[in-house]
Amino acid sequence: MATEKHQQDPPPEQYLPTATGSRGGAGPARSTIDEYTGRKRKLIYPPAPEPAPVPVVDNHAHLDFRDGLVQVTPTQAMDAAGAVNVVGAIQVATDLNSAKYTIDAIEQEPRLRGALAIHPNDTVPLYEAGELDAAIDTIKRLAEHPQIVSIGETGLDYYRTEGQANWEIQQYAFKRHIDLAVELGLALQIHDRQAHEDVVATLLSMDQLPEYVVFHSFSGDAELAKILNQHGWYASFSGVVTFKNNHTSRAAAQQMHEHLLLVETDSPFLTPHPHRGRPNAPYLVPHTLYQLAETRGQTVEDLGTVIFENTERVYGKFRQ
Repeated sequence: MATEKHQQDPPPEQYLPTATGSRGGAGPARSTIDEYTGRKRKLIYPPAPEPAPVPVVDNHAHLDFRDGLVQVTPTQAMDAAGAVNVVGAIQVATDLNSAKYTIDAIEQEPRLRGALAIHPNDTVPLYEAGELDAAIDTIKRLAEHPQIVSIGETGLDYYRTEGQANWEIQQYAFKRHIDLAVELGLALQIHDRQAHEDVVATLLSMDQLPEYVVFHSFSGDAELAKILNQHGWYASFSGVVTFKNNHTSRAAAQQMHEHLLLVETDSPFLTPHPHRGRPNAPYLVPHTLYQLAETRGQTVEDLGTVIFENTERVYGKFRQ
């Protein structure tokens, strides 16, 4: 694994400027308690990793979520990322508020692209309020922006939302998002949590799929990786693959065809080892790239070059 560029934590102001986000206000915030360990989190951003030797793009980030001590603007986040050769990121929306934030962010920061959808966990309350179809229609209108490159994150979450009736609502919304990606000619970013079989079944039930299907923060095993390889679907690995005890994720990474690999942070969540539980941001994605290269027995330069080519194939050019 790469050595740290800084031996000690940077002062808070280095990664945590006092400005608010692009739209002002506090915005949503990550919990101060780590959802996996139950421990209170240290809210100072980690030191920067060793810069990647080749350009990297963070395939999935939520810059509208506040983490750490203050809000960071899109430009501040990408300036920190650029310092370690992370040349772009995809800002991902999960509801209508974050969709509007995403449009603002991509218009002010040229290193960002956008992805829009209604998160599966948000589909049930919207359906119960009679507002789900209208919300997806709004996503469709906003997704016509030229810097929106994906519909996502959409999919199925059987961990936080229980019950067959609620799952059927999620499946309905998932199918509508798939059709939307096809209609607009955009990639599809999938949220799949404890729903692998139904996610795959839903995809295979569709008359047509978008050209590029991406399983964001891939959480499956080597068998699911084989299914992705078979259908030409992409696996985007987050910091989860760096967690010491997550041998399943690393086995899946070994199984994936290299031309179907992507990397992401899912920031501010899933901060990679060795900073697990602390704030996450696009500048930390090299940790995941280093881990993937080590796991697969490839050099960072070789694998990173392929992953960057994959990223631009799916989402378009990040560097002219």
